[in-house]
Amino acid sequence: MQTTQAKRPVRRTKKVTCDECFFRVNLLCALDLDEPCATFRPSEAQLRPPQQLRFVFRQERSTRAAWAFPSADEQAALHA
Repeated sequence: MQTTQAKRPVRRTKKVTCDECFFRVNLLCALDLDEPCATFRPSEAQLRPPQQLRFVFRQERSTRAAWAFPSADEQAALHA
């Protein structure tokens, strides 16, 4: 039984260097390594934090509590 496999084109990945790192380009890197570290980010990324959600205040509700302590008179009647 023969199996045929479609040949995929071999992609050559460009080897990254520290000189292409966002942190090195913006003078934020404190490491002196020969190869890129685990925190490598491409300098084109323009790193920005995600936009925060807006905080919206709710209107205060004027509802009664679902449960309240009995008044002093009610407590006295229970224990009398």
